[in-house]
Amino acid sequence: MKKYLLATIPMILGVLCLFIKGIIGDEILADGTIVEKNFFFIPLSYLFFFSGILTFLFMALFSKIKNMNVAK
Repeated sequence: MKKYLLATIPMILGVLCLFIKGIIGDEILADGTIVEKNFFFIPLSYLFFFSGILTFLFMALFSKIKNMNVAK
């Protein structure tokens, strides 16, 4: 399971980005305009989640292929 740590780290970073976004929060001005100073955390968290899932899938696929070649 140690080999999946490489896929877990980006997912943890994605959760951390959303957590930081939630902690910092947004600001509503007097005229009703929403000011999101930290909006970049949302696409960044999506990027981390997506890269973690892709890494996990590639590692699982290569592990499966490797096991099939060893079994022959």
